[in-house]
Amino acid sequence: MKLILKSVCLLLCLILTSKVFATDCESTCQLKQVNTYFSALDKVSRKGSSIKDIDTLLALTHSEVKYIHVEYQANFDKKSWREAFIRNLKRGAYSKGKENEVRITNSIFGKNNAAIEYSNGIVQSDGSWQATKPRLVLFAFTEGKISLIKELW
Repeated sequence: MKLILKSVCLLLCLILTSKVFATDCESTCQLKQVNTYFSALDKVSRKGSSIKDIDTLLALTHSEVKYIHVEYQANFDKKSWREAFIRNLKRGAYSKGKENEVRITNSIFGKNNAAIEYSNGIVQSDGSWQATKPRLVLFAFTEGKISLIKELW
């Protein structure tokens, strides 16, 4: 009887501990992280951005993050992605204004993955947002952080 009671207690402890330390990123977590990522990406793409802005963006991602852009044949790990951002910064590629903004227009969430339809757009003088063409990106999450960004446009 004591053995059964100890086993049940051990099992309960394992279940409770696994929930406390779970690293799944459910839909609310995913949406929050993707919105934060796009806000940080907007900041990087604006005129006057800095290496600090790039580092802030990359800090949102897992240490083993991969950035893949199928159309442009980009396949970066975190270090090479940072280097690419810095090259673009140094050549003056980032020149958007505060009126430029990325917004999510649709989303589908799965276990530690999200398919996100988004668009770049411009906030108009009346406060409305005018979207450009829609784009698709897949995000994956590992240990509760963004670990894959795969652009499919």
